[in-house]
Amino acid sequence: MNVKNVMRYVVLSLYRYIFVRKYLFKLNKAIFTLSLRGIGVFNSENDRVSGEEFFLSNIASLLDNSTVIDVGANIGCYSNRVKQHAPTAKLYAFEPHPKTFESLKEQSLKHNYKAVNAGCGRENAKVRIYDYQEANDMGSSHASLYEEVISEVHLGSARSWPVEIVRLDDFIEKENIGNIRLVKIDVEGSEIDVIKGMERAICGNKIDIIQFEFNEMNVYSRTFLKDIKSTLNEYLFYRLLPDGMVSLGEYSAVHWEIFAYQNIVAVNKCSDSVIQSYGIDPQTFQKSRR
Repeated sequence: MNVKNVMRYVVLSLYRYIFVRKYLFKLNKAIFTLSLRGIGVFNSENDRVSGEEFFLSNIASLLDNSTVIDVGANIGCYSNRVKQHAPTAKLYAFEPHPKTFESLKEQSLKHNYKAVNAGCGRENAKVRIYDYQEANDMGSSHASLYEEVISEVHLGSARSWPVEIVRLDDFIEKENIGNIRLVKIDVEGSEIDVIKGMERAICGNKIDIIQFEFNEMNVYSRTFLKDIKSTLNEYLFYRLLPDGMVSLGEYSAVHWEIFAYQNIVAVNKCSDSVIQSYGIDPQTFQKSRR
């Protein structure tokens, strides 16, 4: 073994000898939970802590005069922030929930973007969306195509509404949209379906950045991050932190498959301007394409 491996073995052995004890289980669990926050997991308190504010402010110049698609826009908070940072961005905000869409429509008129009363998925379809039983006047941000998200994750009583699902590839073609700078996806477990619905655009290198949430809702959709990575094979994967984003590196089930709130950013390897704006070494980009 080389010196690095020897040191690693010594440190791990010492840690096990001192800390791997039954009476220290709760302490180790607490350290584990704190460490997750340190790598960008569970940081959902606000946009600054989640890293979204830093992310949007740093790519603002890339978003101006470019197309942005917000899937699962809810009442428009993310879309509004995009327009605040990049006023000339052409933005489409998708929200299927009939109650929530009323609020989104108001915000879209105020901030000058197009609101679309539909969700996005693998195919054009009519389905049902689930929300809290008491969500009569305005929908919640937890609404999902999976009833278990309401009943099991959030321990609420669920009711459903009929909604329309559109395939983004069809929408992009219908609207004659060219390059898309950013697609943001927040759909409470259905992220893989949205991504599968824009495979033509992905294969055609028409989408520079895809930001999506990955959390415990993906347990109910039976989706691994590896599934998303396989679909976005020509993208580099990062996790957002309050002051930037860090590479997830080579796939590792231990470090990738964490079913808890996190913001993942996938950057198209062909998007040189995006890569350089984040200080990513172009040589690293070239190596990853080989």
